[in-house]
Amino acid sequence: MSVVDEVKQKTDIVEVIGRHVALKKAGRNFRALCPFHTEKAPSFYVFPERQSWHCFGACNTGGDVFSFVMKQQGIDFGEALRLLAQEAGVTVPDRTRPDPRKDEREKLHQVNEAAADYFRDQLLKSPDAARARDYLQCRGLTPQTVSAFKLGYAPNSWEALKRHLGERGYTEQELLDAGLLAETGDGRTRDRFHDRLMFPIHDPRGRTTGFGARALDDSLPKYTNSPQTLVFDKSGTLYAVDLAAPAIRKQDRAVIVEGYMDVITAHQNGFTNVVASMGTSVTYLEKDNDRWRTFNEPEEREARRAGAERSQKLNERQLNVLRKLTRNIYLALDADAAGREAMLRCVDYENALNAEVRVIVLPADRDPDDVIREDPSAWQRLVDDAVPVLDFALEMSAASLDLTAARDQVQLIREFLPVLARMRDALRRDHYLRKLETRTGIRYNTIEAALKEQLAASRPAQGARERVERSTAATLYSSARIEEECLSLLLQHPELKDGTQDLLPDYFQNSQNREIFAAWKDSPDLEALKERLDPAMWEHVDGLASRPLLASNLDRRLPAYVLRLREEYLRDLKSREAAALSRTGEENGDSDALATLEEEALQRNAQLREVFTQKARSGRSGRDEPRRVR
Repeated sequence: MSVVDEVKQKTDIVEVIGRHVALKKAGRNFRALCPFHTEKAPSFYVFPERQSWHCFGACNTGGDVFSFVMKQQGIDFGEALRLLAQEAGVTVPDRTRPDPRKDEREKLHQVNEAAADYFRDQLLKSPDAARARDYLQCRGLTPQTVSAFKLGYAPNSWEALKRHLGERGYTEQELLDAGLLAETGDGRTRDRFHDRLMFPIHDPRGRTTGFGARALDDSLPKYTNSPQTLVFDKSGTLYAVDLAAPAIRKQDRAVIVEGYMDVITAHQNGFTNVVASMGTSVTYLEKDNDRWRTFNEPEEREARRAGAERSQKLNERQLNVLRKLTRNIYLALDADAAGREAMLRCVDYENALNAEVRVIVLPADRDPDDVIREDPSAWQRLVDDAVPVLDFALEMSAASLDLTAARDQVQLIREFLPVLARMRDALRRDHYLRKLETRTGIRYNTIEAALKEQLAASRPAQGARERVERSTAATLYSSARIEEECLSLLLQHPELKDGTQDLLPDYFQNSQNREIFAAWKDSPDLEALKERLDPAMWEHVDGLASRPLLASNLDRRLPAYVLRLREEYLRDLKSREAAALSRTGEENGDSDALATLEEEALQRNAQLREVFTQKARSGRSGRDEPRRVR
């Protein structure tokens, strides 16, 4: 028995959830107001027999005891496992691979922290820092805010920091490794930052990993940052995430802005769920003489506003940091940027988060910093009025076209078809197909046919995949066995990744399997997958990767697993909904809640019919499809 299974066996989900939620008996199950959203009528159910929970309200999500603890405390699977294991008296083996560079990383954190202390002391005491202090005062920052963000000043000297840290025992090589020194053309070294306002950058644990630096005159670049180092990774950094994490968890919402001052001003005014993607973590593409080049500096915002063609995107690793805290992402963008860029990135964000991304539309030529300093309540209204980013992009594009003209109707559809083709959620895809029908007047069936052509052009030929063979063997598979068989197939045959567009993480009802699948989607190989997972899960991954599998009919077996997992997911959800519907009806409960459950029951039946139709089309004579336990 694995440690995960042992923890599950020794843990009562009712007892765990009951510590945080006022559960009331509802037949054989329990019911309560959902702890993850505000509601008047209870839609949160706990099912002791299945050791699972589900919210039938706004959340429309559920899972096992691990997923509840993860969502309730904003932690990952490994942390939830260790927490529950400790309570259950189960020892989680420490299989953490030794980090051969652990000491080196710790030294870099130390030298960065020492540099931050030095910069902070210079800001407070040095006469040369007067311009920096005047700038902060002009921006309206209080001493408490300056202290909370540990702002500092790098002296107008090429060797001040080098000399100071050298006197404290840090070597020149350590300063180079930390990115605090730069090498000159003649082989000497000098301070990388001088005569600049310093913004220490921290990881989610609050350790100093690098710095952002702003010029105090007309020097260019206006902003510069630490280079890539062993501890400072541009692709995984969000400014102020260590300070914002508690508010993000509590409000279940993260607001993403672009600049350091946007974040600092927001926090000073009580909007503490705000972080910045920073120039260092955002890849911009600029068209230069018909060729695209990349750059990473935040001061280029002014250039972008001047008309440069660019696309800003959150890095995948930044999304991984955020989704441990919330699935609700709000992007603060000026109107032009949102209109041009939204479609290029929002679908990928939404696919990764399995949630809708919203956009906060800023007034023309105004940053969040400007809006908040002038009127904090105006910023709150902008956040409250945030709209789904795809809706906004659609309306922006439509506003620039004459939709009474056939040519512009077709243009609008053509702009959006690639976006819809990348969308994994079939229901949301249908929603936007109907929006396009309404905006253009072109019939739904015609747009849908064009979308199918787009999908066919963007995916490998699926003729063979559409004919799924079914097993003639008498072996019966449980839902968990099907999940593991599917994961084994994917782990051992990564070339099948293109065939998983319709396989959602939610179809894996076991939290551990769900985490493995989600990490696998973003991992190039098995080693990279294990690096993304908690060491406690490595044994399970190794077992899946070494499980004996038939080598034949791979392209046919994968769609069979996808269909079976979807069917099991829908059947399980339908049975839970039936229990909730029955109890709500018996108690003459809230009519709106009853109507919602009835509507969901009809929707579930329609989804199951769709599965059965696909299975019927695929034929029933194959050998490889798993059969459901009845």
